[in-house]
Amino acid sequence: MAHLADAKSMLDSRGLYEGATVRGVNPLLLVEKIVRERILESLYWKEQAFGLNGATLLDRAVELTYIGGQYGNQKPTPFLCLVFKLLQLQPEREIILEYLHDTDFKYLRALAAIYIRLTWSAVDIFKILEPLLSDYRKLRLRSAAGFSLTYMDEFIDNLLVKERVCDIALPRIPTRAQLEDMDELEPRESALGSELESEDES
Repeated sequence: MAHLADAKSMLDSRGLYEGATVRGVNPLLLVEKIVRERILESLYWKEQAFGLNGATLLDRAVELTYIGGQYGNQKPTPFLCLVFKLLQLQPEREIILEYLHDTDFKYLRALAAIYIRLTWSAVDIFKILEPLLSDYRKLRLRSAAGFSLTYMDEFIDNLLVKERVCDIALPRIPTRAQLEDMDELEPRESALGSELESEDES
């Protein structure tokens, strides 16, 4: 079964994985075992995600019409499958930033954002994702309860503060306040604060 070998080749149960690691582990292990198995057995993985590379994954990503983890009878969404594929491919930093800064395809941006949250340093996560809190575009979210509406800024905020997003347990990172205390981040200036300052000066 080639579609299984595609990802399972990176999941050596004996702990002999020798590829690039993320936070000291095989990047595919950032997704829990039961969710990994559902992804590898899913029709989308077998027919659409198998064999993708950095360039062809982009073609699939721009076709996304919603975000989400699992739905229905615990089926993984295409979004979740492509997150897993990104963890397998580990694209260059510049490629992920291109995805993130693409303003035409909001689901591509969301895909890059969750990959950054899973794999990059805490300081990078806050510096790179916080500016997207001013992106108020609507996003469709698919979950076990069906479809609902959310917004890009809410999705980004969840990535920064929640423990689970799209049925993925996010790696623990220091809070913004802790990073500020360690002098690794400057205090964040809110858009509202800037507006009030401008009004006071006028």
